[in-house]
Parts: sequence; C-alpha cells; structure tokens
Amino acid sequence: MEMGNQSRSLLALWVNLLSMLLVIITLKERRADFLFTTQFMAPELQATFNEQMEAGRGICRSTYTRAIYTIRFKSNIKALNKALNGLVDVQNKVEKDLKTLEIKGKSLNVQLRRWLREVEEIGSEANSIQEGRASCALSLRCKMSKKLMGVLDKVKKLQKQGLDLLDIFSLEGRSVLVERILGPSITDQTIASEMLVKVLSCLMSDDVQKVGIWGIGGVGKTTLVRELNNKLWKEADTQPFGMVIWVTVSKEFDSGRVQKQIAERLDMEIRLGESEERLARRIYGKLEKVSSFLLILDDVWKSIDLDKLGIPQTDGHKDRKIVLTSRYLEVCQSIKTDIDFRVNYLCEEEAWEMFCKNAGEVTRLDRVRPIAKEVSRECGGLPLAIVTVGMAMRGKKKVNLWKHALEELKSSVPYVKSIEEKVYQPLKWSYNLLEPKMKSCFLFCALFPEDYSIEVSELVRYWIAEGFIDETQNYSYLMNQGITLVENLKDSCLLEEGSHDDTVKMHDVVRDFAIWVMSSSQDDSHSLVMSGIGLCEFPHEKFVPSIRRVSLMNNKLKRLSNQVVECVELSTLLLQGNFHLKELPEGFLISFPALRILNLSGTCIRSLPNSLNKLHELRSLILRDCYYLEEVPSLEGLAKIQILDLCATRIRETPRRLETLNSLRLLDLSRTHHLESIPAGIIGQLSSLEVLDMTLSHFHWGVQGQSQEGQATLEEIAGLQRLSVLSIRVVCVPPLSPDYNSWIERLKKFQLFIGPTANSLPSRHDKRRVTISSLNVSEAFIGWLLENTTSLVMNHCWGLNEMLENLVIDSTSSFNLLKSLTVEGFGGSIRPAGGCVAQLDLLPNLEELHLRRVNLGTIRELVGHLGLRFETLKHLEISRCSQLKCLLSFGNFICFLPNLQEIHVSFCERLQELFDYFPGEVPTSASVVPALRVIKLRNLPRLRRLCSQEESWGCLEHVEVISCNLLRNLPISANDAHGVKEVRGETHWWNNLTWDDNTTRETLQPRFIAADGNIPTGSLGMSCYQSSNTIEEAFPISSLPESQAEELL
Repeated sequence: MEMGNQSRSLLALWVNLLSMLLVIITLKERRADFLFTTQFMAPELQATFNEQMEAGRGICRSTYTRAIYTIRFKSNIKALNKALNGLVDVQNKVEKDLKTLEIKGKSLNVQLRRWLREVEEIGSEANSIQEGRASCALSLRCKMSKKLMGVLDKVKKLQKQGLDLLDIFSLEGRSVLVERILGPSITDQTIASEMLVKVLSCLMSDDVQKVGIWGIGGVGKTTLVRELNNKLWKEADTQPFGMVIWVTVSKEFDSGRVQKQIAERLDMEIRLGESEERLARRIYGKLEKVSSFLLILDDVWKSIDLDKLGIPQTDGHKDRKIVLTSRYLEVCQSIKTDIDFRVNYLCEEEAWEMFCKNAGEVTRLDRVRPIAKEVSRECGGLPLAIVTVGMAMRGKKKVNLWKHALEELKSSVPYVKSIEEKVYQPLKWSYNLLEPKMKSCFLFCALFPEDYSIEVSELVRYWIAEGFIDETQNYSYLMNQGITLVENLKDSCLLEEGSHDDTVKMHDVVRDFAIWVMSSSQDDSHSLVMSGIGLCEFPHEKFVPSIRRVSLMNNKLKRLSNQVVECVELSTLLLQGNFHLKELPEGFLISFPALRILNLSGTCIRSLPNSLNKLHELRSLILRDCYYLEEVPSLEGLAKIQILDLCATRIRETPRRLETLNSLRLLDLSRTHHLESIPAGIIGQLSSLEVLDMTLSHFHWGVQGQSQEGQATLEEIAGLQRLSVLSIRVVCVPPLSPDYNSWIERLKKFQLFIGPTANSLPSRHDKRRVTISSLNVSEAFIGWLLENTTSLVMNHCWGLNEMLENLVIDSTSSFNLLKSLTVEGFGGSIRPAGGCVAQLDLLPNLEELHLRRVNLGTIRELVGHLGLRFETLKHLEISRCSQLKCLLSFGNFICFLPNLQEIHVSFCERLQELFDYFPGEVPTSASVVPALRVIKLRNLPRLRRLCSQEESWGCLEHVEVISCNLLRNLPISANDAHGVKEVRGETHWWNNLTWDDNTTRETLQPRFIAADGNIPTGSLGMSCYQSSNTIEEAFPISSLPESQAEELL
C-alpha cells in the first residue's frame, strides 16, 4: 500500500510536470500537440494517469489562454488602433452623406444616426482602455488584453455595418449628391475634353470659387457642363461636393422659377403664395447646412443677383463653387468669376466625325463623301449646325441632293426648316438682345467676304459714315467708341479675332445668319451681299428699290451698268477688290442719290465721272490703291463728306475745290508718290480736319521763307484747330516759333519726316515721332521738338556734334517724353565739342537706343555728352559700328542697367567685350543687367567676353550667337540655367564653350538649337582647344567680307 501511494504521488507529480512542460512547449510554439505513450505503464496506474492528465489539460488550457492574452497585449493595442482608424474613415463618409440626407429628408438617415451613436460609444470605451494601459501592471495585462479583443471585435463589426450602409446609400443616395442630366457627350471631342479637365482642375483649387463658360449659341456650352455634372455623378463616392445643383436659367429670366428649381433639388416644400424673399431665406438656410456644394447655372443671358436667389456667398468659403454658362463674357464677369473659359468651334476633323454620326452611313459612299465634307465645312465647326444639317441629310444617297444642299448653304439660305429653327433661331435670340445701334454695326460686318479679316479702324470708319455712331463728337472719341462696340460684339461671340492684329472677322455660320437677316428683312437692313464669290457679270436683276446696302467687293467685275434701277435708299456701295474694273460709267452713280459710302479701292479706274459731284449725302469716298487713278473731278458738291482716302493713287495735285469740304475730318494722301503740288491756302481752309496722313507722299511741306512760291507751308497746319493726327514730310527743321510749339503740343499723334530722304522703320514709340535725314543740322535747334517727341531718328546727318552741343547748352531741363533714340549713318565720332557735357540726364525716360553705322569707340562717349544714366533703358541695338571696342564701361554715373531687357549687337568687327569697368572700379558678382532676357550677337569676330567672369545673368531666356567664334563663356550659372528657353548658335561654337561645371551644360544641351543644322557633340568645351595645334585652329576668325556674311544670314 505504501508502495502504491508513493507511486500515485510520483505519478501525479510527473503528470503535473508534464503538463507544465506541455505549456512551455506550446507557448514556445515548437509543436502543435504533445504525444505521450503509456504502453510501458502498469495497468492499475492508467486510470489515475488519465484523471491527472485531464486535470493537467484544464490547467494547461487556462495557463495557455492567459499566456496568449499577455503575450499579445501590444499587438492587440496596435490592431485596435488600426481598426479604429478605419472606422473613423467610414464615420467621416457617413457623416458627409448624413448631411445630404438631412436636406433630402430620407429615412436612411435614422439608421446612419443609430450607427454613429454606436461608433461614439465604442470610441469612448476604446479611449478608456487606451488611457488605462499606461498604469497597467504586468499581472493585469492578461485581463486588459482580453477586454481589448472584445472591443476590437465590436469595432470590426461596426466598420462592416458602416460600409454596408454606404453601399445602400450609393444606390439610394447617388442621385441625391448628383442628379444625372441626359444628353449627348463630348467623349469624341478632344478640345472639349481638354477644357473639361481644366474646369475640373479649377474647381478643385482653393483659389477658384466661380467659373464662367461662354461662347456663341450652339457651340456646346451646355454639353460641356452636362459632361461635368455627369462625371461627378459617376464619381459620386469620391467627388468632393456634398451636393451638385443643376439649374437652367434660360433667356426669359424668372427668379421665382430659378428658386423653384433649387428648392426642388433640395427637397424643400414649395409653399403657395410664398414671397421670393422668404423662399430665398429658406434656400439659404438649407445650403448653409451643406458641407460643400457646386451650383451649375446653365444658359444665363443677363446679370443675376445670387443673394436674391438665396445662394450663400462663396468668398472665403473654399467648398462653395459656382459654374455659369452664358453667351456673353460680360454676364460671366457680372458675378465676379475668377476664371472664364471660351468654348470654341470644333476643329475640322472633329466636326467631320460629328457630321458622319448624324448623317449616317451615307457619308461613307465614295460618290457622296467629297461633297459631304464640303457640306460639313459649311457648318463652320458649330455643333448645333453640324447636328441639324447632318440629320437633315441622313440617308440621302442621291448626289444631286447633296450638291443642292451645298449650294443653298453657300448662299446663306436655310436648306431645311430645321436649320432656321434650330441654328438661326438661337443666334436670333442673341441678335434681338442687341441695341438697335449694335444690330446695325453687327449686320454691316456681314458685307465682307467669308473668312475676311476686317481692319477695325476701317470698320469703325464705315460705322461713322453710316451714322451708327454719333457724328458730333471728335474723331478720336468716335474711334474709341467704335472700338468699344467691336469689343462688345466679340464678347457676345458675334465677332471674333481676325488673322492678324487689330482685325476681326465673322464666323461662317454667324455671317450666314446675318445675311439671312438682311436678305429677308424689308426694313433699313435690307442688303445685297455677293462679296468674294468670283462674280464676273454685274447683277442687274438683284437691285431693287428697297435695298439699303450692296457689297460686290473682291470679285471679277469688268464693267458696271450705265443704268440701274433707282435705289433711293442705298447708303453703302462696296466695289473694292474688283481689279479688272477700269471705268465708272457716268450714269451709274446717278441711281444712288442717298449714297453715304462709296469704296472703289483696288480697281483699275483712271478717272471718276462728274456725276460723283451729285452724291450730296456722301460721307466716305475711298479710292485707296487705285494705282492708275490720275484725275478726280471737282468735289464742290460733296459738302457732307467726312473721309477722303486717296492713298496710293497717281494724282499729281489735290482735287479741285478740295477747300470747300468744310465737313472733312480725315484726308489720306499717304503713298501718293506722284503728288507734286498742294496750292497754298487749300489745306488751311479745312476747318473740320482732324487727321492728315501724308506718310511716304512725294510732297514736302515748306516753312515760311524756304518754300516754293504758291505752295503750302507749315503755317497753314498751325491754323487747323481740330487737327489731332498728322504725318507729313518737311523740307527742313522748322525754326523755334511760338506758333509751331503750340500746335505741335496740341497734336495727339504726329510723324514729321524732315529732309529730302526722310524715312525710317516703325518702332514701339511712334506716337510722336521726328525723323531727320540727310541734312546739315549743325545750326539746327531741335529742343522745342524734343519736348513733345517720344521718338527721334537721325539718319545720315552731318554737324551732329554741333547740334548736340547747342542742345546741351540751351536746354534747361530734361526731355521727359523721349523714349526712343536712333542715330544712323554718322561717320564722325560723337564727342563733346569744347568739353561741353550735360549736367543732368537729358533723356531720363529713354527706353530704346539704336546706333547703326556710328563711329563710336564706346557708348560712353554719347553717355557723357548727354548725361545719360540709362536707368529706364529696355532695348539696346548696335550695328555696324566699326570702331566700337567695348559696348559700355561701368563706373561713375552708371553702375548697372537695371531695366535692360534686350541686347542686339551685330557686324562690329572690333568689338572685344560688351561690358567692362573704369580703372579702379572693382567688378562685383551682382549682375550689371539684372533684367536682361534676350541677347543676340552676330558677326563679332573679336568678341571674347560679355562681362566679368564672376557674373551670372539670372533672367536670360533667349541667347543667339552667330559668327562670334572667340566667345568661350556665357554668364549662366547652374542655378540660372533652368530659366533659359533657347540657345541658338553654330555647332562648333557650342562645342568649344567652357563651363564652370557639367550641370550647366547638361541643363542647356536640350535647349540648344544649331543654326547650321549640325548635331552638337557631347564633349565639353576645353576638349576642342586641347586638340588644336594653334589658337587660330581652336578659335577660327571668319574672313568673309561683311556683304557676304550678310547674305549668309
């Protein structure tokens, strides 16, 4: 017994040890199970062993669980934090959707609210555990870890519930955030798609709250914003707006109807009899609750007050955005848009693709396709026209039908009723909104040929002559008023930019619409437009008594009818550009007694009939470029004429009875190369004259005492009190006179070409310009001219030093107006005579300096003479100055050129450096040209450096170096190289350049453009020098004569 009891005790001890060992083994995860065999155990001990083993297993399980919780305490903390973060993300999405649901009043928000409460509760529980873990003893970690596991399970469960609710909301609430708008897409339109990307980018920017989208009717504005809306609908789960609201405003603006659309979108009750003010307050209150919103206002025709609609202010609120579409830029700007996009016409390729989609498979037929493409072009890239015409031609396989359609479209006649209703009607809405004066101005533009770029100044002169603009104001005021009208028409998309500066044109479809209006009208806009169509025969049958305007310009007419049906109301007749027209029959003009505008420019007529004198209502007679016109009859009967244009005619003297034209405002005698005589007293009697243009005329005006007897002198011009614009040639420098000084001050714009060959190229400062050529100016005093001049040009004059000396001695103040100075063809050196140096800067506002063929060693000579400081100088051009060795030395008065932006130097064979320093002056690392953007150097065979080696020109953008083979360095550092856009030069020069570091060259290499077409090598500059035997081989100096070098350039 004793032996048995001992055996049982030992067995129990053994089982407990084995159990503990099993726990240790399990905790260390060395095996999955512990196997124990009892095959060698005595049978009587097996029952006891099994009992002890079961007890050991219980202890093992309890110990194992406690150990697991303890060991995984930290990982459980991390898992809980991760799960909580995920839950917070879901919570934020739910809260965002809940705000929308509150506005819409959906039942789903009850479930979301309950879920949010549970999230708050579990969050509080998790926070308390987190706070208690810091003070948690090691012995209590098992219990806390177990509690963490419970919270973690709840968090995961809530996260899953939240995601399920969001899925339900995505189905039920997608139309809540954004409502899909049905209609065509822009997926195949590259330009429109790119604009959509830009609009979306602006909406995502914190700096943009209001976006304007404008363009002509039918161009695709609504399609664009519909695409924007539907893109946000597709991305409802990720797009940033709590609510997207679409409102169609339309032409007949009704604030109550607009408010109703907004209220319905917000699920607000519309109360019978409620005032607009009260509804606005309720809308405001609802939108204030939305975290963010986008309001799309489509088809706005005039300025609207957003406050009266109940729209909260967007200023200072980054999450409130407004997109507006309108036909008028002015309407967009009226709500203070931050950025405006103009929707332009489709390109030809995209227009053709759209046309094919609407016209169908018929466009694939070989016999139809070429004509169909022309029909598509006639739609001018206007989507509305493309769709309308395409649908009208859908399924039509007969070529004759397509040809007929093309002819009708070219004649501006609506081919089918739908074109008038769908294309012309929207344009007519825009047209009807114009004031009567604007309508007339707009329709006049259609008199010009298709795709014709109209000079704005020419167009405004027509409007003045027609009386569309008040004739009582001065010419300058009328021109400004006309330019304002042009801009208004452009902002209304009824005109667009022309092919070059200061021109406008009409889009093809807009022009067709205007012609349709004029041809179908029986009022004062009834017109005949047959311009630029290759017309050879005069269209007698088209002239009817009611017609007001006729345009037959740019055709092939050879003769006109001697008798035409009397058109007593015809005010405009445009016949310019008929080069084969050689004669104007005597009886032709008699049929148009009310004519106000007659344009015969560019015809081959040699004379005008005497019947011209019977056009008593004529305001504008334009004979420009009538190169064969030698005779003009007496003008005595043209008492109301305001504009007389004889530019580039062959007249030898002014027309008879010119002095009787008391209403004449503009007289253009420019390019009259055969004009020899203007009798004295003629011009002086034109009391209403405001513009006298005689640019490049052969006639030279004299000054009193120095003119041919009986010829006009400057004294006559001095008496023209209304004159504001003048361009003439004068025989010599006018002497200082109070009369001269007073009238030249009165002029707003003038160009005086003084001397026998005076002429020069235009510059940026020609508003008040004096050009003196081929004269001895040693005795001339030009101070009184410079006081009123913005640009002075001296060409091939002698006695320049004496003139400058007189200028310095006699001048008591600076010439503040002068901004441009050009000296050309002066063989002597410019040095102060007798040590005469100006004590002040005589040209303190000089912006441009041009020196060509001037004998200067350095610009410093001119600087010292006139006391120049160059503080405002922006453009410096030096050419063919054979003695020039250094452009400018810094020191004393000039330490740097703060505003210089461009340097052009060419054909100065002795020039060695651009900038150096006076003896004793120490170069600094600061740039002497801190604003320089462009430098162009050509044919400077001895140029070795530009500035001190320490300098870097930080603003350089464009560098051009041609035939400057000794120049080995550019003042560009690695930091500044990124700002350079282009370096142009010969390949061998580029390969020979040396650099402070490889980074600068590597940055500039892709921006180098080889002027000789060769490919630059990748070697650094010094390699070329090291491989050469002599300096001449390394740095070849061009031996070409200057004339040959010019030809190569």
